[in-house]
Amino acid sequence: MKNKTKLYSLKLFLILMPIVLFTIVSCGNNDGQDPSKFSGTKKNDVANDISAFELENGFGPVKQKIELGPIDPKLVKQGQTIFETKCAACHKLDEKYVGPAQRDVIKRRTPEYILNFMLNPEENYQKHPEAKKMLAQYLTQMPNQNISIDEAKAVLDYFRKVAEEK
Repeated sequence: MKNKTKLYSLKLFLILMPIVLFTIVSCGNNDGQDPSKFSGTKKNDVANDISAFELENGFGPVKQKIELGPIDPKLVKQGQTIFETKCAACHKLDEKYVGPAQRDVIKRRTPEYILNFMLNPEENYQKHPEAKKMLAQYLTQMPNQNISIDEAKAVLDYFRKVAEEK
């Protein structure tokens, strides 16, 4: 019985330790993630300075509407791998977790917004009203995952594919 208890304790430790370490690393003392800096105060409220394109599509390298072609199965596979390694710690497809559910993100946001948010979360949290609302709701700022635009497009194709599957 004592050995079973020790084995159970070891398993529990091995399961919880990565979660604790991830929380410590991702929630460290980073002034850039201070929600008070993203409040709706006059100093930070730049909604009047946002162009119509930025309001709809966020801030980042995508500066114009993009043409979406057919979903590419190779990009879907690559996007799934990227999602599972860089995003799944905080996002699930069908449930709120640390961040919002992602299966239907393509129905809630424009492709340009999704790309810009993945590529430039910091500026979006500082300037975009929807990003500020998300920060207030989830109390956690998505860290920049330092992905390339091609990787972001692969994740976008993955989101497009999983949205079709629902």
